[in-house]
Amino acid sequence: MIKAVFFDMYGTLAGFEPSRFDVQTTACADFGITLTPKGILKGYASADEFMVKEAAIKPLGHRTKRERESFFAEYERLVLRGSGIEISLKTASQVWDRLRQIPYRLTPFEDVEPVLTHIKSRGLITGMISNIDQGGGNVIDELGISHLIDLAVTSIEAGAAKPDPAIFLTALSKAGVAGEEAVHVGDQPSSDIDGAIRSGINAILIDRDGNHPEYSACPRIETLLEIPDILKIFKSNL
Repeated sequence: MIKAVFFDMYGTLAGFEPSRFDVQTTACADFGITLTPKGILKGYASADEFMVKEAAIKPLGHRTKRERESFFAEYERLVLRGSGIEISLKTASQVWDRLRQIPYRLTPFEDVEPVLTHIKSRGLITGMISNIDQGGGNVIDELGISHLIDLAVTSIEAGAAKPDPAIFLTALSKAGVAGEEAVHVGDQPSSDIDGAIRSGINAILIDRDGNHPEYSACPRIETLLEIPDILKIFKSNL
């Protein structure tokens, strides 16, 4: 019986406003670079996968300033490559610096509040597990969803980043449930899904951008509104 539902933060509970396409387009305009919406989706899928692999080697919060600059230059280069743009790491670093000057914020997706409200109304524990160098309480407060999330665990608090089982086990301990009694919902196959499964937790892949249409390692959804039906597979109260 499922007793707790955990969620990844970025790409699952929240996204950028303005959109990543708008922010990247504004930054790239100064360099004469033209992007495409489809290319941005492809580029971010590749860049985010790079971030997952690098975080598993050494969390960003543990890196020097120069190491972080090098990481984000490569990250930006991969984002632009999705639109068929090949640039040097030096130019990529300059684009990234320009991007950081553009005001943007993370905001919850429209499907978050109704789904979390429904889950909590059924007596299930809700949680957030995120590879972010901030306290979990601060993150959910800033997103305005602290009343919908019972517990939040971040990599800086757990001392480990997804897919390391340590961060998932920390969430299980806080929730007071066993792995088979929890489900983790995330958008990254390697960090979210593989990490959850390795930790003995059930998993659901949310694929908002359609980057993984053939994924079959666990149930795949395109909106959180599908969760109540999917959770019935795991014999929850929903």
